[in-house]
Amino acid sequence: MRVFVTGGTGLIGSAVVAELLGNGHTVLALARSDASVLVAEAAGAEPLRGGLADLDILRAGVAQADGVIHLAFANDFSSPDALAKAVVEESAALATLGEELVGSDRPFVTVSGTPYAPGRVSTEADPLPTDGPVGGRGRAVTAVLGLAARGVRSTAVRMPRTVHNQGTGGFAGLLTGIARQTGVSGYPGDGAQRWPAVHALDAAVLFRLALEQAPAGTSWHAVADEGDKVRDIAAVIGRRLGLPVESVPSETYGPLGPIFATDQPSSSTHTRQALDWEPKHPRLLEDLENIQP
Repeated sequence: MRVFVTGGTGLIGSAVVAELLGNGHTVLALARSDASVLVAEAAGAEPLRGGLADLDILRAGVAQADGVIHLAFANDFSSPDALAKAVVEESAALATLGEELVGSDRPFVTVSGTPYAPGRVSTEADPLPTDGPVGGRGRAVTAVLGLAARGVRSTAVRMPRTVHNQGTGGFAGLLTGIARQTGVSGYPGDGAQRWPAVHALDAAVLFRLALEQAPAGTSWHAVADEGDKVRDIAAVIGRRLGLPVESVPSETYGPLGPIFATDQPSSSTHTRQALDWEPKHPRLLEDLENIQP
């Protein structure tokens, strides 16, 4: 299958591209810079120069592909306005990709996040949030899944709060970066809130399985660790960096503060059973031992 991938040079995307190429697929990778072009080519993918906001380029990519995997996101969490802008950009891109696929029965796999289920572990059956700082992403993904009624084999792979590889990535990676800046390995509240996690290489396998097998309109959870306590994550970061570990105000984390402070464990039982997906790479707390001082 020739697969058009957005975000194919990032932490998750590079793993997905390698997984696709290693299993007989070819890849057309959206590349927004000269550096990204070089990374895509080095990985064995064909680059398509353009960004997520270049809607005509996205249409051209779909026209050349048997299926689409969307992973790109601006990842600017510096302010509420920056985050809102990133969500609007991605929503327009998803709508464009989806419209180009209508009536084709081609697969369209989009990235999403595991939902929050108050008082319990969330499952694949839980709806995505459509309010809050990233509610727009939930609305856009829900619209993508709705394309199942219009001849698109659309699916969503929901990613946990930390997708990691060699000690970097995800919310845990943000905690590490902030710890380096502030000199404190912090956590919001009492740190008992739990974050799910997955290794990027395990997540990549699930994206491939969804592309190849998943029925239209379905959602899947790329969750290896159901929920690590944030204070346990901060403890490893603090030990690796030689920094004190303590509670800090949620405002430390800007627009992500309310999300960081929330207990949000998640299950992948249905995903493992239905798609025969089994994580094999190091769990988060083990992988964080790769953090270098």
